[in-house]
Amino acid sequence: MSTTTFVPLSAQPAITRRVRAYFAPVDRVNKVPSIFDPSVNGQFSLSAPPAPWVDLGWIENFGRKSESKFTELVTGSPGITQFQARETIDAVVSFRFKVWSKLTMALSAGSQHMNLLTPAAGSTANGSGSKGITAVSLAVSSTATFLSLAATDAAKFPAGSMVAVDVDYAAQTGFVGSGVYAAYVSSASAVNSDPDYIRRVTFNVARVLSVTTTGTATGLQLAQPLLAGVPASGMKVQPLLGFVDREGGSFFQEWSALFVMPGEQGDRILFHYPRLQALAGAAETGTALAAPLERIALNTNFRALPVTDANDGERVVCFRSYLPGTITLI
Repeated sequence: MSTTTFVPLSAQPAITRRVRAYFAPVDRVNKVPSIFDPSVNGQFSLSAPPAPWVDLGWIENFGRKSESKFTELVTGSPGITQFQARETIDAVVSFRFKVWSKLTMALSAGSQHMNLLTPAAGSTANGSGSKGITAVSLAVSSTATFLSLAATDAAKFPAGSMVAVDVDYAAQTGFVGSGVYAAYVSSASAVNSDPDYIRRVTFNVARVLSVTTTGTATGLQLAQPLLAGVPASGMKVQPLLGFVDREGGSFFQEWSALFVMPGEQGDRILFHYPRLQALAGAAETGTALAAPLERIALNTNFRALPVTDANDGERVVCFRSYLPGTITLI
């Protein structure tokens, strides 16, 4: 008989260098957030999160605060507190994104986020972008990383360009956008019945890595997979130049979030917010580097919204998990 043992260490202080942020879509139509289960995926590789979580890198100035309020039942004379109850449940979280991207800009905006479609010749100037050039249709053999196009269509997109991939707007109302619900349309007239409207707001965007215009498989090789996965039937491609958000509007984005603090002793702290909505509008913070350079970070402020825990039916807004190191007492 053999016995395997080890010498356990006393519990150690939690020491971490930084915080990493991951976000995932919320199904706004069915009111279903993306749920992170720490018992299944708690020790995932930080650079390869499980689907559908998107890695948004290291963040700074991370802060979370419970704003829940408690009340008490007082009886007797003199009054003595006999019971406590939660009067309200509320929590907020804030941090700064160090890098700018489609997702980080959208998350920090506090409102609807749009793509700046490449403008058509002679289009009327507009603050959130002009009418775009004509979209081109995809072939059925497209994948999340390769857009199959006719050779003549593929030639319209140079390597290094950016594209939006989604269906035409065809009088749909309600939430629109593939992969992530990007906007809410009250009526066709509200968006001028513009066939490009969904591609204007979609999160299904990518940069073109290379272009193939000869042979049997012509199209665009993407540098990153599309957020919505394999393109659905009817999707089209349109070039874009950048992104824009606005101060104002009526739409609130909603996302599921996960924040991870990797410990120096092999432990890990995780904060999971199934539903977050912006608590403030867009703002930036400048950090001085070597003069005259300045690093511009994106400020974010979110309010946590409730979900029901399937284990006991309780309404909660956040889950905090701790995974101890492998050789410490618990």
